[in-house]
Amino acid sequence: MINKLFYKNFLLASLIIGISLWIYKTMNIYNNAKKIHDEVITIDTHCDIDLKNFTDDYNYSIDTDSQVNIPKINEGGLDVPWLVVYTAQDSLNKNGYEKAYENAINKFEAIHRLINNYSNGQMSLATSSSDVFDIVNSGRKAVMIGVENAYPIAENIDIINEFYERGARYMSLSHNGHNQLSDSNTGESDGFYLHNGLSDLGKKAVIRMNELGMIIDISHPSKESIIETLELSKAPLIASHSSARQLCNHARNLDNELLELIKQNGGVVQTVAFATYLKEENTYDPSKVSVKHLVDHIDYMVSYMGIDHVGISSDFDGGGGVLNWKDASETFNVTHELVKRGYSKEQIKKLWGLNLLRVLDEVEKTSKELRANNLAVQ
Repeated sequence: MINKLFYKNFLLASLIIGISLWIYKTMNIYNNAKKIHDEVITIDTHCDIDLKNFTDDYNYSIDTDSQVNIPKINEGGLDVPWLVVYTAQDSLNKNGYEKAYENAINKFEAIHRLINNYSNGQMSLATSSSDVFDIVNSGRKAVMIGVENAYPIAENIDIINEFYERGARYMSLSHNGHNQLSDSNTGESDGFYLHNGLSDLGKKAVIRMNELGMIIDISHPSKESIIETLELSKAPLIASHSSARQLCNHARNLDNELLELIKQNGGVVQTVAFATYLKEENTYDPSKVSVKHLVDHIDYMVSYMGIDHVGISSDFDGGGGVLNWKDASETFNVTHELVKRGYSKEQIKKLWGLNLLRVLDEVEKTSKELRANNLAVQ
């Protein structure tokens, strides 16, 4: 009887000790993640916008129904939302180009209204890595601007200069559908390509973006277009919101050949929290795709490309959002999962922003060199 009682008490004590150790370890990981999250600069490279959220009466100063707004980014500890000037693909004619340009300008102006009129001094526009550090260190949020789909430039690459002056620091040559510059990833399912890569105008756009210091985004173009861009560009590129095709066979994702070429280029793939790019549709319930699946893709690309070539994006308000990162208020959960997987503070710094800012610096450096060489030739 005494032995049985002793054994029961021993088992109970062991269980209590085990649970206590598990709680201690869990809390230690959580507290470490909170500390890291507070110290690193978090950059989400792809947040779409809707013009209805940029009016005097209804805007990001309040908790709108959008996935990104000031209350949500404050709650989640997101330092740099990269807001996107997105234009859907339409007809390749004057009427289509004019409508697309008007849409793009309206979105540029909306972002500037947010910063200058609605944010009450909580946000500032950043166009360089030094801007990001200065703004974040001052306690404000840095807003950066990207252009998704170069369709609005029509057949005039000088409009790229205008977009740059308005604050854009990356642009993708195409979106879903071929345009005047580049074939799209949609050619894979459609079985049709317009240029079999880049058009002559698209090649000129790549050169112009290099000269200006604007990052080229390769998330939406076709594989052949991406390869041609990588061959032509003299600066590193990014995929602003893409994941690994090895883990999810979707045309928007990047296969191992492209991952290797991006690594050789010095570029960065910003892993995207978009359910259909994280797990294949016929094998999952979209409501169950989570931050764990996002970090699975990060893990894979870090193992394949190295820690210096991987980043993080949400595609919020453009279809993105997964369990535990449904909007910007839950941004900490990504850091928490990374810490649970064993990533160090220095590695998490790179994933959340330093890799991306390194590309921006190198693109700016290339721009200065190209302009200096052009002046020397002249």
